[in-house]
Amino acid sequence: MLQVNRNPAPEIFKVPRTPEKSPVNPGPHGHGNSFSSGSPPVKSPVKRSGENLSASGSPRKKRKNGEQLPQPKNPVALLNELRQGLTYTLEAQTGPVHAPLFTISVEVDGQTYTGQGRSKKMARLAAAEAALRSFIQLKDGAILSPLKPTNNVDFTSDEHIENEMMRRMSAVGSQKAIPEKGPVMLLYELFNDVKFECVSSDGHQHSRFKMIATANNTNFEGTGPSKKLAKNAAAKAALAALCNISYSPMQAQLPKSTIASINYSDKECPELAQTIADGIGKLVLQKFTEIMVGHEVYSRRKVLAGIVMTCGPDLAQAKVISVSTGTKCVNGEYISVSGSAVNDCHAEIVSRRCLVDYLYGQLMMHLTDETASDSIFVRPLKSGELYQLRENVQFHLYINTAPCGDARIFSPHEEDATLGIDKHPNRKARGQLRTKIESGEGTIPVKNSDGIQTWDGVLQGQRLLTMSCSDKIAKWNVLGVQGALLASIIQPIYLTSIVLGSLLHPAHMYRAVCGRIENSIQNLPPPYQLNRPKLALVTSSEMRNPIKAPNFSINWTFGNAEVEIINSITGKTIHNKISRITKQSFFARYAKLISQLPLIEKRHAIDCDYGEMKASVKEYQVAKQELFTAFKREDLGHWLKKPIEQNQFSLPQ
Repeated sequence: MLQVNRNPAPEIFKVPRTPEKSPVNPGPHGHGNSFSSGSPPVKSPVKRSGENLSASGSPRKKRKNGEQLPQPKNPVALLNELRQGLTYTLEAQTGPVHAPLFTISVEVDGQTYTGQGRSKKMARLAAAEAALRSFIQLKDGAILSPLKPTNNVDFTSDEHIENEMMRRMSAVGSQKAIPEKGPVMLLYELFNDVKFECVSSDGHQHSRFKMIATANNTNFEGTGPSKKLAKNAAAKAALAALCNISYSPMQAQLPKSTIASINYSDKECPELAQTIADGIGKLVLQKFTEIMVGHEVYSRRKVLAGIVMTCGPDLAQAKVISVSTGTKCVNGEYISVSGSAVNDCHAEIVSRRCLVDYLYGQLMMHLTDETASDSIFVRPLKSGELYQLRENVQFHLYINTAPCGDARIFSPHEEDATLGIDKHPNRKARGQLRTKIESGEGTIPVKNSDGIQTWDGVLQGQRLLTMSCSDKIAKWNVLGVQGALLASIIQPIYLTSIVLGSLLHPAHMYRAVCGRIENSIQNLPPPYQLNRPKLALVTSSEMRNPIKAPNFSINWTFGNAEVEIINSITGKTIHNKISRITKQSFFARYAKLISQLPLIEKRHAIDCDYGEMKASVKEYQVAKQELFTAFKREDLGHWLKKPIEQNQFSLPQ
């Protein structure tokens, strides 16, 4: 009769001995279980429960020729790939001798995870699974599966080491490196209840299809020019919300040197959380659709921008402050000597002017004590100090594509060398200040421009040049978005984040908006600083739109009942009226503020022109000059100014 050892303790990890076998080479696994050709395999007389089983408990499948099929990696093997050098510790052994219960722990990234089982092996598997679930943040009921295929993996290569270095480099915040699997496949692996449904196929060209992904009893929306892209977008949104898995290019393309040089005061991630970025983009797009009802003929656009204000992490309380479209600048023939024309009708520039319009309205609320408490500004403690934003008030800029200029000078379908040595033939032009050209799209470096612009030269036919949107955003990240006039009343206001709808290349975008001057700018007067906004790309990104750019620009500001439509060529409304976001309009509102606003130096009459009034804000002008000097130190060109005559106008009588 077969005798079985009843004492399990010494037999925990022993492999059952097999009878003598033919003297042939060992099998592929080196366990001595091979057999002579033509003779059946000899089975072990004792098979303990749990041996030769996969992680799910099912027997290992074999091919007809006896070769084992590749099996999914168990949690221990998977965790060891992601975190090398782990140590498993036996914490306790409880229960009777015939049915012991083992507790084993493992420390991962400073956090200890424990697992229990009837054997040390099962306890070790449970501890590894607990660590993995915390690491990849799976939901209850999710299927634990390997992140990479288990067959045909070359473990002698340096690929896994490079992936780990990239993960550590990019995981500055809470989100992890980009998964290698596609979003739809990964979502199906992590959740059992995934469903996709196409709910719309008649949207705009860039978002014709709308797909709804259902996972974990929650719906997630994705849009795109095809069903496949819309499905991918919905899956990305679901993974970001449920598992904190991001497919943003920010995870892989921000260069090591850039990450090392970013000095975030609170060590926060340079990327905005994906769910917040998607929420901001969705709010702007929804508001655009809402305000264009009745104005469908003017809803055609190439570039859409908007600014969203948040007062905390809850997007349900967020407000869309401005929405705008446009890609053109005023024709030199229509440049105004009275500040009555909008010079730059690019969408992001118009949105910033709409924000200034909103700020004026919020300061006006302080003219009476009854409405002062509803303003986003708080009064200074004593006379002579500046008004400032209430705590937690933040502004986020959304643009459906990268801003023109330095942020958009790259090829989206070619591998870039910015993670190493940049061998691009145009590398010397990167970071250069660039200008928009009159009556056209695109930009040229300022070194190729005509230098100083004069009024009579422009009227004679010289092209009117305007600094690119990338350069202006870089300017906002030093001087603030409030402008020179409001800088005499309020502290600088900086953008918290910039969310793009397409063409986000982290290295180029970061360089364009702040990185190119971070090593050269110095001696900024308080309270000015170099702001580094967070960057993000929405999951439902827009595709290239080859339509002809329209010659109009729309703008809407929170509190306005109707949109305003500006003829980009003339800088005035389509009814030839003065826009509400012109220099002239802002100058008149500023004059009213400084004559009535509490706790500031009152001036009942302004006896200087618009340009002189801006020049009187000393700290702002010092910071502005330092910004221009920083560009010169980096040999990036000279900031090109408009003819000085355009600012030499006084208040209308």
